[in-house]
Amino acid sequence: MPRDIITLACTECKERNYTGTKNKKLGAGRLEVKKYCPREQKHTLHREIK
Repeated sequence: MPRDIITLACTECKERNYTGTKNKKLGAGRLEVKKYCPREQKHTLHREIK
């Protein structure tokens, strides 16, 4: 399987809000994306967790 399932967690409230997939070969580092956090009710930085 060439893709890994990842979970994105909010950096401010630490809640795990999103899941997605990442290419195993091209994704060396951890993914960081600005997404909407329902708990904070604003856009915050979300990081990939293990």
